[in-house]
Amino acid sequence: MERERNNRQSIYAEVTARVIAELEAGRLPWVKPWDDAACTCGMPANAVSGRRYSGINILILWHAVMEGGHASQHWLTYAQAQAVGGNVRRGEKGTTVCYADRFTPKTEQERARDEDREARQVAFLKRFTVFNVDQCEGLPEALIGEADPLPECEILPQVQALIDESGADFRIGGNEAFYAPAVDFVQVPPQQAFAEPINWHRTALHELGHWTGHRNRLDRDLSGGFGTPAYAREELVAEMASAFACAALSITPTVRHADYIGVWLDVLREDERHIFRAASLASKAADYLLAFAPGNEPERVS
Repeated sequence: MERERNNRQSIYAEVTARVIAELEAGRLPWVKPWDDAACTCGMPANAVSGRRYSGINILILWHAVMEGGHASQHWLTYAQAQAVGGNVRRGEKGTTVCYADRFTPKTEQERARDEDREARQVAFLKRFTVFNVDQCEGLPEALIGEADPLPECEILPQVQALIDESGADFRIGGNEAFYAPAVDFVQVPPQQAFAEPINWHRTALHELGHWTGHRNRLDRDLSGGFGTPAYAREELVAEMASAFACAALSITPTVRHADYIGVWLDVLREDERHIFRAASLASKAADYLLAFAPGNEPERVS
């Protein structure tokens, strides 16, 4: 048990330190976290199952794509590479991702039954290692090929369909973009107020990221007033939710509220698990939105 606890703490510390270093350098790990010249915009996915990774693993794998100069967002384990007839090239270093869940030990189940109460669950965090398909050889061609990026004229109708299908009270007007949780509506200025149409759609996805947090949807804490730590924490979730949704729709993520970097740094330095929780909430928010996009119902892997 002590070894497992130390293992969890090590993962939290390693990933949080990396995110803090990026923020201190003025970079956001979820904004253009790959080299467009080398890799297409997209979400990291398992090369064999096609399922997308979620939560903190998205940031971990985006960082690994950039650091390794990989041309693919597709990953697989050593065993998976062998199972499809390929192998990992000698000397290649894998990337550690993690899987978090809860379980109820058998002894706790028995004790709870004897004491006529609900059994308590125990959290666990498991490491496993994946390799980019660029690090492998002998893989089937179907696992290596990357889809051509969609032109903007095909992407934007998908985002509009998502907005329409969401059923959100989505209002166009004014000169500010915001979500009003008390009355549950999103407002975004008209498209002509934006230099490029894609930026209007990025903004819409950010505000819809907040919209997912309403008590009748994903029920996040939206009570923080502007400028408060609680408000900044929700902005962190919405920033990443928008980035994840954008990437899934082949839109390169951008930032809306970089002025919160200082507050985010304070939060992460105080609690090394916060980025894991925020990324998990953001992943759930992005999945909630993507379920409304045509043909983009997300399948997730850890």
